[in-house]
Amino acid sequence: MSIKSYIIRASLTALFASPCAMPQAASLQVAPVLVEVPAPGATSTLKLRNEGTKPLDAQIRIFQWTQVDGEDVLTPTNDVAASPPAASLRPSTDYTVRVVRTKKEPVVNEEAYRLLIDELPAPVTGQSSAVSIALRYSIPVFFTIAGGAGPKLSWELQQRGNRPVIVASNAGDRRIRLAKLKVTDRKGGIANFGDGLAGYVLGHASMSFPVPANAKGFGAGGLASISAQSDLGPIDVRP
Repeated sequence: MSIKSYIIRASLTALFASPCAMPQAASLQVAPVLVEVPAPGATSTLKLRNEGTKPLDAQIRIFQWTQVDGEDVLTPTNDVAASPPAASLRPSTDYTVRVVRTKKEPVVNEEAYRLLIDELPAPVTGQSSAVSIALRYSIPVFFTIAGGAGPKLSWELQQRGNRPVIVASNAGDRRIRLAKLKVTDRKGGIANFGDGLAGYVLGHASMSFPVPANAKGFGAGGLASISAQSDLGPIDVRP
């Protein structure tokens, strides 16, 4: 089936791979891991490199990135193109990928996209013809404008089913990147989301963070404090 037949919903980090494909040193390397293009610019590049000892094939796709009902949504788009869409990399060689905004209208608000770069394993004779993925990079791509309101976060505790969820809403024009997210309720309960990346909250959007299962009883009495590290500095708020 064509990928254009679907809207792809996924909770994404800057880099992710299937549990069965987590080599200590991945053959496919990508730099940078975030692309930001200020207006009136419309083009940027990334470098792919094969650090392995064998040739590898990579698939390159670009999707519009929005957040709907607190979840990341990736949608096929013609507004931005990634060229080439596929590459064969020899060992110890670099390969350039161009990212071009083809949309003719000027950028009005920050536009968010995700560039998916998949390392494709060599086909195995006699097995299914379905495409599998050895490693996937998910690179945030932003087309930005000067000015505009910076991130303006508000926080809410919701119950969805039997599980508490922290909802971060961003009324600003610019996205914000959150890491080391920790939330305390009014009875001293702590929901710790770990030391790594929690996720992004895009401009004029909301993102949901389900409370970890080990935070039993969390949420009684509401939220007392929220702390995190962001790309703009530390966050320490008391709703």
